[in-house]
Amino acid sequence: MELLMITKVEFDHFTAFSELTLPLSSGINILVGENGTGKTHILKAIYALAGLKDGESLRQRLVEIFLPSGQEIMRLGYKQEQFSEGSVSINRLINGELDRSLTVSISEQPAWPDGAVRTWDKTKGYPLDVTFIPGKEMLANAPGFRSLVTTREVHFEKIYVDIIDKALLPPKKSLSDDAKSIQAILGKFLNGVVYASNEEFFLKGQHGDLEFTLLAEGLRKLGLLWVLVQNGLLLKGSVLCWDEPEANLNPSLFRPIVEILLKLQQMGVQIILSTHSYALLKEFDLQTTSKDELKYHALYRDDSDDIKVNSVERFIDISPNAITQTFSDLYDRDVKKSLGAGV
Repeated sequence: MELLMITKVEFDHFTAFSELTLPLSSGINILVGENGTGKTHILKAIYALAGLKDGESLRQRLVEIFLPSGQEIMRLGYKQEQFSEGSVSINRLINGELDRSLTVSISEQPAWPDGAVRTWDKTKGYPLDVTFIPGKEMLANAPGFRSLVTTREVHFEKIYVDIIDKALLPPKKSLSDDAKSIQAILGKFLNGVVYASNEEFFLKGQHGDLEFTLLAEGLRKLGLLWVLVQNGLLLKGSVLCWDEPEANLNPSLFRPIVEILLKLQQMGVQIILSTHSYALLKEFDLQTTSKDELKYHALYRDDSDDIKVNSVERFIDISPNAITQTFSDLYDRDVKKSLGAGV
């Protein structure tokens, strides 16, 4: 079996990035930064390129994932200046030895067909199993959603369709002990198990079957993880991209979420996630041990307004860290208020 991981992502005049190289850990990668520093674009680019299947149109995949207006591929170019070409690429390590890359370039050159996508693909025959969990929970909207997108012109990013497709796959006949342990953790907080019937998801617990439309959105996220594990999508050599896991989750659930993500990493799942949550970052800091592979990537804009990144392995070394700075500021204001000073 071929074991793959993504070693780095490179941008050159693509979407929000003038030039950026992001080195990735084989375990967990956490993207932090203020709004507008390209965290979701990084996740989408990884999903678009790493999830490309043989024979699939990369141009169409990019358009469906990023949804540029009018399906104009050139709108994915860096908009701060005039340019002739832009590109994004990923490098992948296979069985710890062979480094293969996939690059997509866009150009205004009229000789390039379809608005200019050209690929240099050395990855054929080495597919990657990639799952993207968007910030918005989608399982409650599953009934009829796929047929709607298939038959009608609706403005939905492909990531929303794909996560429903993955969740509706038939369960695996058998699960590893690690996968069962993850489901046990999730089942404890869900107080039940998740199943689908006629594209509708239910939580089956001691009080009966509760449809996802009546379930708290935070619990739906736990239910989605339960389903993805049950369907065998989070296995050794796979990649999980997760945009803001903390969205609609009570902070009391951050601890089991981090525990599960660390277990998945130990199983050989490569994880790239974005967050704005101090509590989630701190959970990673508290639970990570020397056996875990984890890297923090702090995205920021420099004096020229270009997006840059600092990649570090320790929470304390994250810089710049707007999340920690904001919470420190809140604490200082709270102290001043308690002492009767102005805030």
